[in-house]
Amino acid sequence: MSTLEVAAERLVRGACPHDCPDTCALHVTVRDGRVIKVAGDPAHPTTHGALCTKVSRYAERTYSPDRVLQPMKRAGRKGEGRFVPVSWDEALDDIAARLGRVAERDPQRILPYSYAGTMGWVQGEGMAGRFFHRLGASLLDRTICSSAGMAGMAHTLGGAVGMDVERYADAQLILIWGSNSITSNLHFWTFAQQAKRRGATLVAIDPYRSDTAAKCHRHVALLPGTDAALALGMMQVLIAEDLLDHDYVARHTLGFEALARRAAEYPPERVARICGIDAGEVVELARLYGRTRPAAIRLNYGLQRCRGGANAVRAIMSLPALVGAWRDPAGGALLSVSGMLPLTPQRHTRPDLIPGWPAHRPRTINMSAIGDALLAADPPIEALVVYNSNPVAVAPDSEKVLQGFAREDLFTVVIEHFQTDTADYADYLLPATTQLEHFDVHRTYGHCYLLANEPAIAPLGQARSNSDIFRALAQRMGFDDPALAASDEQIVGDAIDWGDARVAGLTLAQLRERGWAKLDIAAAPFADGGFPTPSGKCEFHSARLAAAGHDPVPDWVPPYESAASNPALAAHYPLALISPPARHFMNSTFVNVDSLRRTEREPACEIHPTDAAARGIVEGEAVELRNERGAFRARARVSERTRPGVVVAWGVWWHKLAPGGRNVNAVTSQALTDLGGGPTFYDCLIEVAHADGLETRSGVA
Repeated sequence: MSTLEVAAERLVRGACPHDCPDTCALHVTVRDGRVIKVAGDPAHPTTHGALCTKVSRYAERTYSPDRVLQPMKRAGRKGEGRFVPVSWDEALDDIAARLGRVAERDPQRILPYSYAGTMGWVQGEGMAGRFFHRLGASLLDRTICSSAGMAGMAHTLGGAVGMDVERYADAQLILIWGSNSITSNLHFWTFAQQAKRRGATLVAIDPYRSDTAAKCHRHVALLPGTDAALALGMMQVLIAEDLLDHDYVARHTLGFEALARRAAEYPPERVARICGIDAGEVVELARLYGRTRPAAIRLNYGLQRCRGGANAVRAIMSLPALVGAWRDPAGGALLSVSGMLPLTPQRHTRPDLIPGWPAHRPRTINMSAIGDALLAADPPIEALVVYNSNPVAVAPDSEKVLQGFAREDLFTVVIEHFQTDTADYADYLLPATTQLEHFDVHRTYGHCYLLANEPAIAPLGQARSNSDIFRALAQRMGFDDPALAASDEQIVGDAIDWGDARVAGLTLAQLRERGWAKLDIAAAPFADGGFPTPSGKCEFHSARLAAAGHDPVPDWVPPYESAASNPALAAHYPLALISPPARHFMNSTFVNVDSLRRTEREPACEIHPTDAAARGIVEGEAVELRNERGAFRARARVSERTRPGVVVAWGVWWHKLAPGGRNVNAVTSQALTDLGGGPTFYDCLIEVAHADGLETRSGVA
């Protein structure tokens, strides 16, 4: 264990567990068995000693008086949130017995529901995956964040690969595409600022003039869901003005002719109409990109949360190969580099434990459509185990999600730190350890380091780690495979190919001692091609997509809901809504931390003065945002930071901490993306009207 003694204090190495590309290395200071400070590791090159406001308050979260610290059994109706304490033995015995009875009829009637409440291999899907595979439960398609973008990368670059975030400091041009980095990727922003001070040009591409966009040299305020059209328009200019790296295209790409034909369909004038910008902006952006080296693109996940999200990522990820940007260490693009790590998922979560595998494969439920699944799956879902997620708050189309969770015939187990919206619907609520109380190892998707997390303190109360809980359930259900009794260290050992050259001879013991270690990856990994696609090239034309019946070449796929693509719907709900993350929350995590919620104050939405005036809405007024799926309330901010026709509302508040008892997902849709089955949170039309009043449990009104 990596613990540094400093006088009477201990300094413990840790890692931030949250769904963020930064995955910071932590220094946790412990005095007399209590954490007194959580800080960034100053020696870690991407953390460089700095933490976001959220994680710097992690001790406050761990020691919150609202922590769930003993097993609880439901005492009232679903959703009331009334519980009585029970022992671990009583809870685990009853849960195992009830899951067993459902499994006797059909184990596919059991569904695990989890995502990235922790990104660790141990407390994430390590032991949990093994348990549910052995049970034969339905599989969960974990789509709610990144699956569209992952599909776009897989069919273009061959996987979740890209440039090293530290290299952005040396770029001369950075396109920050669909990302408010100051809020959601703070440590990348540090490197972008270094590049800016060295003379680089920063361009933000975002419907909203975010804090990040306001600090860039240029801001292209396109309409939501039109990113692919802009990328294709840039390609048209690059090709027409011969701003290509012909050698790189010839040697390291596949399907240029098909892509050129597609790009020819998107002249700047058409792109301007689609995106709601000037044709000159398309031309200027393309010329800037084609004439600047090194040129780098930083994408984030907002742009792929529309119907055509995967195609948008495909189109944007094609740009670096056209101009040869991959030749430079400070050139290329980054959405996720999680695929750069040598993982061994078959050993980690053990799908071979599924009874009858591989001939038998249980059904798969898409987590982004959990509302419909709970109400209409056939056979029905009879038992649900939720961990590392808060679906009642974060899943789209809240009314259906709430109806599904309210089913009295649905047996629900929730493993949690707090009594979240989802926990209120649990039959059993089990107390989980926080990152300060358990061991784990983390990969990241925003940089190229492995990180170890050591427990800084003993578990509070009766809290137990996820891995311990699932080991105990496996034992009670009579599952005797050694994989279900594996230690946390064995789970980590199974997660990674430790003999791969990218790990460079690193051992788990060494990682735990150092706290973090960088993968051995070339400075410019695709300077000479070598993409992990079937062809080894950047695939503008994907034979795999063609074989599956999809368009093999990137295209703009219009949104489900926009004035242009659905004028009948827009006649009733004329405003496009996007719901980026609030600066002081991490999805729905930290919403219940008093200091952070007070800083965030209340649910708010930003509306352009033109749209506000047309509705008689004034600054600071309580408004209702609604469509045919539902409604939620927020405080209006009238501002030109958003463009006409677009409303911005920040998420994700817990329903029960939001005015009116609903958050932004009351209006979002369960419709899925073009590829990857991802959610379409930012593909949403609404209307905004006066509300009677606005009160929140935070005491701010």
